Amino acid sequence: MKMRTSRVLAKLRSGNSASCLKVNIGDGQAAEIAAIAGFDCLWIDQEHLAQDWSVLNAQIWAAKSRDVDVMVRVPRGSYSGYVKPLEMDAAGILVPHIMNLEEAKQVVQMTRFYPVGKRAIDGGSADGAYTNMDFHAYLRDSNEQKFVILQIEDPEVLPDIDAIAALDGVDGLFFGPGDFSQGIGAPGEWGHPRLIEARKLVAEVANKYGKIAATSGSIDSLDSFLEMGYRFVNVGADVVGLSTYCKGLIDRFAKSSADQSSGKLSPGKPY
Repeated sequence: MKMRTSRVLAKLRSGNSASCLKVNIGDGQAAEIAAIAGFDCLWIDQEHLAQDWSVLNAQIWAAKSRDVDVMVRVPRGSYSGYVKPLEMDAAGILVPHIMNLEEAKQVVQMTRFYPVGKRAIDGGSADGAYTNMDFHAYLRDSNEQKFVILQIEDPEVLPDIDAIAALDGVDGLFFGPGDFSQGIGAPGEWGHPRLIEARKLVAEVANKYGKIAATSGSIDSLDSFLEMGYRFVNVGADVVGLSTYCKGLIDRFAKSSADQSSGKLSPGKPY
């Protein structure tokens, strides 16, 4: 029995780009709707959101049913918080706010099996097919098919970025523009020269070492991200889409109601 092949890694290793959507709504059905749309990966957040492990489990199952990856942004600190999403069979994890080389090395040690790291071994969860995978194949496939991406979102980490990208066991670097803009004292200034410079640097360094260059931003900026060398891009969030849809409906309802009240519309049929 083999471990599920990561859709993101398969696309990137074949020279293509991979799409991602952030799913904030803590529900398996929300994840499945996004997966049905055809994204390569769903980004589920445990750094900021409050869903429990059972909800995350349902979201991973829903995505896998459509052969879509899940990347879980983990909370900082606990090794078990890093490996549990992988054991649930998430395709990868995103570790926020890596500040230096030493922190990156610690993540590798906690999330990679021998000979790369010293991740705690179980094999009885979904990623190991509930002990139905060969033990050695489980360790090997986990190191090959589960991705570990480190989030670069603070200016303090930039001097170590080359050394971090060179680490065995680090699959990619993810530039986070939001917190980086705050870190340089220009929150929300997406066109700030220092932010643009850092975004370009992250892509350049990731590609230099054959790692995934990942970021997030508006779909309208996708072409510029691809030109920088990014190949794994989160282009939106479910809450943005739902909010925009609902706002559009209520704006149209309000306009029609106002037109009706002013006599611009003929009375419709009663129901």
